[in-house]
Amino acid sequence: MPGTQAIRRLVDVLKVLAEYQESGLRFVEVAELCGLQQPTTHRMLKALQAEQMVERDADTRRYRLGPLAFELGIAAAPQFNLLEMSAPSLRRLAEASGDTAFLFIRRGNDAVCIDRVLGHYSIQTPVVTVGSRQPLGVNAGGLAMLLALSSSEIDTILAAVATRLGVYGNCDEADIRRLVARSRELGYASIGEMAVPGVTAMGLAVVTQFGSPAAALTVAATTSRMTPQRQAELLPVLRTEVDRLAGLLYRR
Repeated sequence: MPGTQAIRRLVDVLKVLAEYQESGLRFVEVAELCGLQQPTTHRMLKALQAEQMVERDADTRRYRLGPLAFELGIAAAPQFNLLEMSAPSLRRLAEASGDTAFLFIRRGNDAVCIDRVLGHYSIQTPVVTVGSRQPLGVNAGGLAMLLALSSSEIDTILAAVATRLGVYGNCDEADIRRLVARSRELGYASIGEMAVPGVTAMGLAVVTQFGSPAAALTVAATTSRMTPQRQAELLPVLRTEVDRLAGLLYRR
């Protein structure tokens, strides 16, 4: 349809800004990550800024999502009660493990963190911020959702995100495939020392009644704390909460 390319480009820009919401991005970085010409990116950002969908820090010259993006998210929230339903599971995971528990959802080829709860252990790892977006496979939530997909779907996703993987600990498509293979053997997603040095996380996907991954619950801790033995101890707790959440969402 006429005009759809421009819409897709705008959506890509908003997705990238969401991924780097904490640090913000210069317009040249947005252009590079989205594969756009700099003049085109500059015009798009100015238009989005005028509509308050993005904002620009006058000192750092970095762009972030703006107040209208927040307002639209709040307006849409009542239709999606995943946050409310998952909150008890996150609290129980954080309490049982003592570590940080996360909730991710799938958005296209990305995993988006939409909630987290800190545990009681003295060292926490809240390294993934709420609202941040990363390619599937880069964090435990995204890796867990990849595991629930077919090999052909994984191939398509990894081909689409391949150019974005290098910024996460210099990983590449082969690294993600190795993680998928190893996690399949374990029966859950396990990832560490990649995107965030010193941190290891484990996760399981929440799948729909049709078997598609819609979300994931994860627990993250320092690598020295999140040993294979401890992961094995936490796995039943994680699986119980994933099953509970799936039951609430899909009545099974």
